[in-house]
Amino acid sequence: MTSPRLAVPAPVRAIALLFLFGVFASLFAAITLVFPGTALDAAWSVNPAGHAGMLRLGGWAVLLMLGVCAACITAAYGLFTGRPWGRAFAIGGLSANLCGDVLSAVLRHEPATLIGVPIALALIIYLARRPATSSPA
Repeated sequence: MTSPRLAVPAPVRAIALLFLFGVFASLFAAITLVFPGTALDAAWSVNPAGHAGMLRLGGWAVLLMLGVCAACITAAYGLFTGRPWGRAFAIGGLSANLCGDVLSAVLRHEPATLIGVPIALALIIYLARRPATSSPA
């Protein structure tokens, strides 16, 4: 017997869409790292230092981006389907992103990365305080 479908609130679906964007962005990044020197590299013009750093990592950068892709798709699926583990997974991913932004600002002297801190913090607080799902009325 299957359980009745649970309603996923619109803000949670919006956060899931953010993770879905992360799926495509990280997959695209992995593809550009597998095929460097192509027209696809133009996408890295927004972060040339990041591109150079990823290229230095070689194959590890591709694996890292595929890991990010897998994490994003897992969080998106869990949030879209209203699973409690999806919310926990999303909080973990957002927390890792928040820590990365702070470390980039402090260790690499890139204060612009701090713009992500209040955004990630707000999303974490929302997901942590919100019930995983609500049943239909």
